Amino acid sequence: MTRMVASLSALILSIILLVSGNAFLMTLVGIRLSIEAVSPDIIGWILVCYSIGFVLGTLYVHRIIGRVGHIRAFAVLAAIAAVTSLLYPMAISEIFWAALRVLSGFSIAGVLVVIESWFSSRATNANRGALFAVYQIVFYLSAAGGQLIVNIGDPASFMPFSIAAILLTLALVPLAMTRMEAPVIEQVQRISIFTLARESFTGVAGALVCGIMIGGFYALGPVYATLVGLDVARTSTFMASAIVAAMILAWPLGRLCDRFDRRRVMFWVAVLAASAAGGIGVLGASDLWLLTLLVGLFTGLSATLYPIAVAITNDRMESTRIVAASATLLLSYGVGSVIGPVTMAELINLLGPKGLFLGNAGFLLVLAVIISYRISHTEDVAVKDQEHFVPAMPEASPVLTGLDPRNTEFHQSPEVDEMQDELRQAG
Repeated sequence: MTRMVASLSALILSIILLVSGNAFLMTLVGIRLSIEAVSPDIIGWILVCYSIGFVLGTLYVHRIIGRVGHIRAFAVLAAIAAVTSLLYPMAISEIFWAALRVLSGFSIAGVLVVIESWFSSRATNANRGALFAVYQIVFYLSAAGGQLIVNIGDPASFMPFSIAAILLTLALVPLAMTRMEAPVIEQVQRISIFTLARESFTGVAGALVCGIMIGGFYALGPVYATLVGLDVARTSTFMASAIVAAMILAWPLGRLCDRFDRRRVMFWVAVLAASAAGGIGVLGASDLWLLTLLVGLFTGLSATLYPIAVAITNDRMESTRIVAASATLLLSYGVGSVIGPVTMAELINLLGPKGLFLGNAGFLLVLAVIISYRISHTEDVAVKDQEHFVPAMPEASPVLTGLDPRNTEFHQSPEVDEMQDELRQAG
């Protein structure tokens, strides 16, 4: 396993540079729009364009990759992401920035498809669960680190946007220098959302609400922080702590999901997350430490709704349909990430900063009601029949679902077989 990870070091370095640069830029854009006194509802519409571009990217970027190859596609898409970063401060225009967010979302989705397909191609039946976990840990830590870079430079100046462009451009270097053979990307099949909802309504609803929560918070969290008077340094800590909390809470909640009925676990996660969001809405930012604690609890619990939704759905699916179902749940999450920023921005405009968290609390309570109804009207899957819980991450492309250890249809590539033979001969 250590040798396998070492062989992927160039790939991991590209992930670190790309994700940290993109996370930094997402927070920076929200802060800059607030500095420019753009109204929260307009900010919501601008920032939601990233999610729209990302969803489109996961659906269509495989055509670009199939036409020009992995490295060329990666170079083009990473270059587009870097160029859009440089263009933001050149013209403060709502329509222009909205178009840039669509381009950013599309290009980042495409780059992730390339990276994750390479990652998946190096997996074996023995190590793919570990690689799945390594990818997620690297992703979350890089996203949290990207938030802390916001402290560098004045968001009202050109320099922070240049730093983001540098990070996104440097992500090209490790992969451009790699000698790894390009993998074959197969188009991931999906089940329609309506078909999947008939088989696992709770799973689809959980993924959708998770998208609303996380999409709304990542887009408008910096706006909220600016409106309640947090400076740039505190805003970056505020956002980073939320991402770290999402990573930390995934494992203990996963253990609960393996020991108890998962729909009931999701119900209590929704109720507790709603309570934390409501507490933030009522208390505001009067106590920074309490705010950070409640935000961490809210985001950490909300982020686990997606992997629980995947687990609930997989418990009701045949093993041959797990990847297709997971890809559809990612699409449901993507739809939620489009709804979240727009809805929460309107609530901020109507209720002030507290509207972000009061709105989130409302959606979570609706989810709790849905789960309660489903529990009382449909049969549970016995705990002993549940699949093992895997902390799945929604900020990914459908390609990564192939690495899910629950996917019994996984087949390692011939290149991996050859590499294993070489490692055995060398060792």
